[in-house]
Amino acid sequence: IEHASFTFGVEGISRALLAQFTRHRIASFSVQSQRYVKADELNYILPPSIAELGEEAVAEYDREMRTIHAWYLNWLAKIGKAEDARFVLPNAAETRLIVTMNARELLHFFELRCCNRAQWEIRKLAFAMLALAKKAAPQLFKTAGSSCIGGSCPEGRMSCGQTAKMRDEIRQLDELVKSGATDEVLIEWAIETA
Repeated sequence: IEHASFTFGVEGISRALLAQFTRHRIASFSVQSQRYVKADELNYILPPSIAELGEEAVAEYDREMRTIHAWYLNWLAKIGKAEDARFVLPNAAETRLIVTMNARELLHFFELRCCNRAQWEIRKLAFAMLALAKKAAPQLFKTAGSSCIGGSCPEGRMSCGQTAKMRDEIRQLDELVKSGATDEVLIEWAIETA
């Protein structure tokens, strides 16, 4: 598992997720540059907690993102350097990357980030990566998932208390992989389920 490596192309994620993701240091990351790639448009991630507040809250969030983008464009025009103008961009700014991890680090990543207590965005990413990894190497990732899948929850009193639900989700994923589901179907399932 040290020498089996997996590479994923990831897009539509926030810079906030990127900060969490790069804490997994036994990985190689190639991330879209904000230094050289100018943000002519600001694509951003909308947290579900804001979406759940309704249309008015979503509109307010959108206005704030457009205001931040205007600040960015203003600084870009004044100084002409995207590398310095980017300092005003939000963590919600969308990015994309390529990441390579060996199987051992992926297993560790899944233990931590497929957990219900993980932040929602990285949990969705982890589930999508897990689905693809299970399809590519079912034996290697047979028991992969959050820590509670194969044992007890390491969170103790902070446990989400949903071990049965987590195990059921992994069972559903395994059935979907065995059915020969396409990558697109697996990713869609993972994002909806996580």
